[in-house]
Amino acid sequence: QVQLVESGGGLVQAGGSLRLSCAASGRTIRWYAMGWFRQAAGKEREFVARTNWSGGTSYYADSVKGRFTMSRDNAKNMVYLEMNNLKPEDTAVYYCASSPGGGSSPLSYDYWGQGTQVTVSS
Repeated sequence: QVQLVESGGGLVQAGGSLRLSCAASGRTIRWYAMGWFRQAAGKEREFVARTNWSGGTSYYADSVKGRFTMSRDNAKNMVYLEMNNLKPEDTAVYYCASSPGGGSSPLSYDYWGQGTQVTVSS
């Protein structure tokens, strides 16, 4: 059984930083693309960042480009999202997910974590 467990969320002031972690079990993520998505209250889930199987190629939503950095440690079966210069509009539940093929659509991802809340105060 594949499990993805996010951690690292919390309450932070605007301009602050957080580092989210995603621990995978039941699947060796080495062979899978990984992504981060977020869902704010009353809104649809949206793409944040994704990386290919090796971590050598990453893509970011325009809204987070230059502020967020996604990385992965395949040896530890871990994925990370470093978030800097956080803004109130970054407030959302953040999810990590794995995909056989990658992409920016949530439909491309077959396993999801339970999410971690990030709240940015102004």
